[in-house]
Amino acid sequence: MELNSISNFLMKKKLQHGAIPVKVRKERLALLKKMIQEKEAQICNALKEDLGKSNFESYVSEIGFMLEEIGQTVKNIESWAKIKKVKTPLTLFPGKSFITPEPYGVVLIISPWNYPFQLCLSPFIGAIAAGNRVVVKPSEYAPKTSSVIQQLLTSVFKEDEVQVVEGGIEETQALLKQKFDYIFFTGSTEVGRVIMKAAAEYLTPVTLELGGKSPLLIDESANIDVTAKRCAWGKFMNAGQTCVAPDYILVPAKLQDAFIARLQFHIKAFYGGDSETSPDYPRIVNEKHFDRLKALVDPTKIAFGGKMDRQKKFIEPTVLKNVDWKDKVMEEEIFGPILPLIPYENQEEALQKIMEMPKPLAFYVFCENSDKSRKIMGQVPFGGGCINDTIVHLANPDLPFGGVGTSGIGSYHGQKSFDTFTHYKSVYQQGTTVDIPLRYPPYEGKLSWLKLLIR
Repeated sequence: MELNSISNFLMKKKLQHGAIPVKVRKERLALLKKMIQEKEAQICNALKEDLGKSNFESYVSEIGFMLEEIGQTVKNIESWAKIKKVKTPLTLFPGKSFITPEPYGVVLIISPWNYPFQLCLSPFIGAIAAGNRVVVKPSEYAPKTSSVIQQLLTSVFKEDEVQVVEGGIEETQALLKQKFDYIFFTGSTEVGRVIMKAAAEYLTPVTLELGGKSPLLIDESANIDVTAKRCAWGKFMNAGQTCVAPDYILVPAKLQDAFIARLQFHIKAFYGGDSETSPDYPRIVNEKHFDRLKALVDPTKIAFGGKMDRQKKFIEPTVLKNVDWKDKVMEEEIFGPILPLIPYENQEEALQKIMEMPKPLAFYVFCENSDKSRKIMGQVPFGGGCINDTIVHLANPDLPFGGVGTSGIGSYHGQKSFDTFTHYKSVYQQGTTVDIPLRYPPYEGKLSWLKLLIR
């Protein structure tokens, strides 16, 4: 899509303020679901070429996720879009009060490369459900998937409803100079700041889904085998290129060796003796990210793993032991298959160190004591997380997903996606048959009556 066409798209007042009818929204989303099902093989092939994902992982984390999201949205959209009557205080008698859901207008969605299908279409579904027109900018780092998204959306939606802009930084910068009614961005905190500055030019509201170093705390009571298995699964899915993957693990010092042994056992069970030959283990997205990840690894602290091949963009699951807070691997979000273990002696001190860090997108606690685990979760500020598991909180559409502080602004999924892309307009309707004189001047002698009404 040419950028001058986007300018024309934005200039039309009917597009900025005319909601797509609810019936049409349902029809379009139902057709999108059908098209995704029909093009499952094509989507899987694109994800395989872009990131080396297996068909199973592509379906579980991308395609199936979208089918469920669309299904729930189509089922509930009429209820979400209804005008809702609310209570009216006695002082406003005999009027009525309503909340009217209204789309923002034209929404820009900029999506990332790590889950290029899901993280593009998930907010898109919410934007369409709310009645907005949408401009989609898929990631240039996942070109095959970007192409499939373009084909899907242009075959389902009309030109005055949805536009897809493929390309790189130049196209994104050009888009950000346009006046949108809402911007939704998923990506790094660094780029999030750029998006927010651009949005500030027009006071455009934003949702920023960012990242950060998401910690995982292991309590002494934890089931070490199950903990290791679920940590390995959550960390090394998509070769660690997941915004909510455990970034580092705080483990009791006396349990570190036992935990490493179980990690190694389960990683081998998942991907075989050589993960490079496993059909289920993805690759790093490009050489730039490969080089960045390689530089984070201190060879003296490798517990196991460490094998790398730049030409194949391969880094095997790598676990680092006895990591210190000052190590290079702790300076930035890893976003790859490198897992630092930080042993601790005092849990309160460990929690204090977490709270000294920027607020993370996710936090995980493994603990067999429910009261203690909930207490820990209450102490630490974070976007979302799990007790005795990793990542799976994303799979519940009734749990809003988003960050806090530097890990993000706003949230989405399920009805929260509809809410994110909706302006709730307040309307008060007054009758004309009765016109109570209390509010009109002169006010002498009326204050005592007013105080009887307002308490």
